[in-house]
Amino acid sequence: MITAFVLIQAARGQVGALAQALADLPGVAEVYSVSGPHDLVAIARVASADDLSILVTDRLAAVSGIVSTQTLLAFRAYSRHDLESLFEVGLRAPGP
Repeated sequence: MITAFVLIQAARGQVGALAQALADLPGVAEVYSVSGPHDLVAIARVASADDLSILVTDRLAAVSGIVSTQTLLAFRAYSRHDLESLFEVGLRAPGP
């Protein structure tokens, strides 16, 4: 599974409609409106690099209202849940 974050600048007044259109695309798991230089972040989860290429260069490019995109490829995921389980190793009371 490949995860990528697509940072999107939307045309003025298009954030809501664009977010919904992106969320409906196959391969887009979630879409967030954000503050800063980008308006939306789409989280893509696809099976292969070819699938990511199709999603970004074909499907996203066909959606109107996008001014620009920047795609960030995720290498490894870290989460609080994962870190807590690492710190718990050896701290559990021995079982009966």
